[in-house]
Amino acid sequence: MFGRAPKKSDNTKYYEILGVPKTASQEDLKKAYRKAAIKNHPDKGGDPEKFKELAQAYEVLSDPEKREIYDQYGEDALKEGMGGGGAHVDPFDIFSSFFGPSFGGGGGSSRGRRQRRGEDVVHPLKASLEDLYNGTSKKLSLSRNVICSKCKGKGSKSGASMRCPGCQGSGMKVTIRQLGPSMIQQMQQPCNECKGTGESINEKDRCPGCKGEKVIQEKKVLEVHVEKGMQQNQKITFPGEADEAPDTVTGDIVFVLQQKDHSKFKRKGDDLFYEHTLSLTEALCGFQFVLTHLDNRQLLIKSNPGEVVKPDQFKAINDEGMPIYQRPFMKGKLYIHFTVEFPDSLAPEQCKALEAVLPPKPTSKLTDMELDECEETTMHDVNNIEEEMRRKQAHAAQEAYEEDDEMPGGAQRVQCAQQ
Repeated sequence: MFGRAPKKSDNTKYYEILGVPKTASQEDLKKAYRKAAIKNHPDKGGDPEKFKELAQAYEVLSDPEKREIYDQYGEDALKEGMGGGGAHVDPFDIFSSFFGPSFGGGGGSSRGRRQRRGEDVVHPLKASLEDLYNGTSKKLSLSRNVICSKCKGKGSKSGASMRCPGCQGSGMKVTIRQLGPSMIQQMQQPCNECKGTGESINEKDRCPGCKGEKVIQEKKVLEVHVEKGMQQNQKITFPGEADEAPDTVTGDIVFVLQQKDHSKFKRKGDDLFYEHTLSLTEALCGFQFVLTHLDNRQLLIKSNPGEVVKPDQFKAINDEGMPIYQRPFMKGKLYIHFTVEFPDSLAPEQCKALEAVLPPKPTSKLTDMELDECEETTMHDVNNIEEEMRRKQAHAAQEAYEEDDEMPGGAQRVQCAQQ
């Protein structure tokens, strides 16, 4: 078939490129090529030269006759048998035979005409804590652009268009603005005549449906399902529902959840926090109250006999927090934060009654003589310690400023020493 037998030369290169031994079966070759081709595809950021080498190696080794010649005589024998230059191998054609012409935008004759992707449309979606606890559905009406059905996105009745005279078909215009003497600014922006398309449609030939715009507006109602346990900023995506445009892959509509504040509950991850205030009597002697949960269940919350609740104490109830997303039968914890409200004052007889039942006060170790030597003090209430400290700092700064103004010479207080 190839005439005289050529000299033997390197016959391991193609196997090394695919990363397989010389004993590899056809199935092993397929697997190795598939894995390496995906990794090195140019549309996926791979090395184009490596992608081409992979296709060349697989094209030879997958053909039993070519593989036999290569194994015996190497790459040079194949080139000689094919007229010195070898057969032209299109790596995208081989790749398309595995994955189809649409993979990664490459393959066959479609290469070079890959469609650009349209922008996603993002909408915030407000949801109450009850919605996120119980799950809900919301119907939302939106307006979007769709390809005109009358002209199929051509913009004209005949389907013909011409190059825009304003931008010469580039879709962009360059404008120059004088900023000052010998200073100019050059800006590039979409052509306002063709709206960046580079095409112009004769007014008489314009589609009556879209007036040459190629798209028309339509109303669409989307039903958004908010699942139990979804969280703040979680996204709900409707693929391919954004604005349509000719020669463009339609983007997605994305709803981003925005959780509303709740008057009683706060959420942290899968846990809920609830604030409750107890009187001093309840904190010391026991309490019970009814908590209305986010699904309107009534929970009875009560202390154990003899239990004392301290100010700022937390208690947890298992499986009464938020449902866990996509595992709604599992829930976090419900934490109750207790604040204890103390009375403003007590009558002498109340103090005596409390002293009779409460643990005794620590006895004073000071003698009468030592007490006589001590100075009496008076305490006053401080409602907001931070505000009081700010007032003191402001007052001190004002006094320092006034003292500075009263000094003779003002700013010229520093004098040189006489020599």
